[in-house]
Amino acid sequence: MKSIRTPMTLRRTIRALALGAGALLVVAAAPLAAATDDDSFFTHLHAETAMANVTVSPGRAGPVEITIQLETTDETPLTAKAVSVALVDMQTGRKLAPVEASRDGDAGWRVKVAQLTRGRWMLGLGISISEADHVSVESPILIK
Repeated sequence: MKSIRTPMTLRRTIRALALGAGALLVVAAAPLAAATDDDSFFTHLHAETAMANVTVSPGRAGPVEITIQLETTDETPLTAKAVSVALVDMQTGRKLAPVEASRDGDAGWRVKVAQLTRGRWMLGLGISISEADHVSVESPILIK
């Protein structure tokens, strides 16, 4: 005996198949997204005469390395004499001592911070372009 399906039953079957296929796609895509996440935190800081691309790696509590790429406002590499990094915990107000970054190429700088706790921090850069030209810029960062 053949079963005869009504239009309502057919719609329910199609809807169930679509939901099932969608659920499979979500489950299959989730590990790929997690695998490509390297836990780094990136921010772009912009001042009137200089810009900085800053990456905090990893972007989670513990020791971190901060890399800084300096640029002019025309997006060409900016050579500076010195760069200092200051960090303030925005929840507690605790300030870490400013750290001098070490040069990493012409426009690149690098600094290691022994211990950052989870939460929002204010990252400040002091950029010495010349003896007379200094730029200060800051941006909030999030440490997971």
